[in-house]
Amino acid sequence: MKAEQIVLAIDGGNSKTDVMLVNTDGVVLSRVRGPGASPQNVGVQASLDCFGELAARAARAAGLSGKAPFAAHTAAYLAGADLPREEELLSAAVSALGWSSTTVVANDTFALLRAGTSDGVGVAVVCGAGINAVGVAPDGRTHRFPALGRISGDWGGGAQMGSEALWLAVRADDGRGEPTELLPAVLAHFGSSSMVEVIEALHFGELDLNSAVHALSPVLFQVAAAGDAVATGVVDRLAEEIGLLAGVSLRRLGLTGERVPVVLGGGVLTGASDQLITEVEHRCRAVAPLAELRLVDLPPVVGAALWGLDALGAGPTAEAALRGAALPAPVAAA
Repeated sequence: MKAEQIVLAIDGGNSKTDVMLVNTDGVVLSRVRGPGASPQNVGVQASLDCFGELAARAARAAGLSGKAPFAAHTAAYLAGADLPREEELLSAAVSALGWSSTTVVANDTFALLRAGTSDGVGVAVVCGAGINAVGVAPDGRTHRFPALGRISGDWGGGAQMGSEALWLAVRADDGRGEPTELLPAVLAHFGSSSMVEVIEALHFGELDLNSAVHALSPVLFQVAAAGDAVATGVVDRLAEEIGLLAGVSLRRLGLTGERVPVVLGGGVLTGASDQLITEVEHRCRAVAPLAELRLVDLPPVVGAALWGLDALGAGPTAEAALRGAALPAPVAAA
């Protein structure tokens, strides 16, 4: 297999990095996984080192030499490439490494949008560790958000949900908040009989705060699904926020009267209750009555690969082959 017939697809998330090599027939040649390497979290050089090591590993797994160039085109869709300036800097840095003849680096929301559509046109909202959205109009115009956390007006994502669950449980315990079934659920999650013990363990580093907060997100949804009013209030706010993100993009791109896909993805949404998805759909259709909600659970690296196949002019047959393929389980980095 010649490099001229291959796409190097990279999904660089906050918690993991997926890399695939796909040929222009839509056949997956290899798939490997490594740690999260968002440039914002680990720095640009460490991020590039991680991606390069995984690309070489993927090449060897595909029976290639493991030396650059690995492919004709690199399609890298990354968490942490939130601003056009960051995309430009990262694209230049990746291009200089000679992994392929051509390179595109963009935010990972674009990979979700492509995974959920046949042409990359529509609106996508991703809700994983954080939350973000992007819209692309039929004429190529885009709308996006900085997605830098609270400083850019963001609210939502798994970290936010878990943090809210902990905050509400603490306040229910000490009397500052409303009674909620989040309290016994959080205690059971940590295997503790006292919120003070949990707080002290977090404070002294005996429990990792980031990991603990992320792990509490499913707890919040479980308690809400059981009918707890306090937890349900948080989930309702998330539905409102997702609807706002999609609605703003639909309005700014003039798509409110169009039959337009609204693609949802990310760990929080793919694991969410039908109630949350229904509430999001209601909010989206209040803005765009013809909007078509699509919940996508394809790995985001597939969306990156589809953009790469587009760049090489592979066509619908290759896309159908890739979408219909039983993806190999990613080989974990040693």
